[in-house]
Amino acid sequence: MLIPLTGPDLSADPRLDDYTRLKDVKLRARLEPERGLYMAESTSVITRALDAGHAPRSFLMAQRHLPGLAGAIESATGSADGGPVPIFTAPEEVLEQLTGFHLHRGALAAMHRPALPRADELLATARGGAPARRVVVLEDLVDHTNVGAVFRSAAALGVDAVLVTPSCADPLYRRSVRVSMGTVFQVPWTRLEAWPDMGALHSAGFTVAALALSDEAVPLDDFAALPALTAPDAKLAMVMGTEGDGLGHRTIAASDYTVRIPMEHGVDSLNVAAASAVVFWATRGVGARTSGPAAGVCR
Repeated sequence: MLIPLTGPDLSADPRLDDYTRLKDVKLRARLEPERGLYMAESTSVITRALDAGHAPRSFLMAQRHLPGLAGAIESATGSADGGPVPIFTAPEEVLEQLTGFHLHRGALAAMHRPALPRADELLATARGGAPARRVVVLEDLVDHTNVGAVFRSAAALGVDAVLVTPSCADPLYRRSVRVSMGTVFQVPWTRLEAWPDMGALHSAGFTVAALALSDEAVPLDDFAALPALTAPDAKLAMVMGTEGDGLGHRTIAASDYTVRIPMEHGVDSLNVAAASAVVFWATRGVGARTSGPAAGVCR
């Protein structure tokens, strides 16, 4: 239902709690999962979330953005006006007062979080119902921008699934979703219950590669050419570490290989998002899909 917002103090309106009561970033990052919701921002991200089958709780937007979302809203709710799902509309300056930030993409949606599968279930079905061949594990990343960027690279370069460790930043946090351009709704993912327990990966036949600097680390090109990765039934799990400290010692010890990206000019490491893209490209032959459109340069 369409609900134009009016009144001098909308911040006290209980219908808008999802948008007004969690302005603090750290508090929102903790409470959104507890409340079973996440925020989708921008018409394109909201459309991808709805297309992925995620259920909306409500929408909040400037009136001018409603036509661009009407089709996706109708498909998800059965009605272009949202049916039983509230669509709150207001001038953009009012939206900024409500949310605590400028809605430069004009629209927000409070979405119900979908239930996450177990790791073994995900690994068995991530490839369109078939078992995954290439996955990435994100160990304890704290920056939501990096999480979103890794998902975007994973989607672009054919990685079948993402597994995040218990302490990793939330892929469904607003900034993660926005940076990923909504690809967090396209790449299957789940959160591991224990780490560095690699039982599910090894039981499913994955070779586990820890991306880390060490004297024993195999150069990435050499690693990608190993028989374990060129065999027809090869499966690869790439483990990327947290910003700054990298992977834990127990993780490296539990992995099958330690792998490094060769670099020049005295550079010894890359940002985890940049490193993930390099690794995904170098290992694209493992369980390769049919190639899609040519890659482009993103802005």
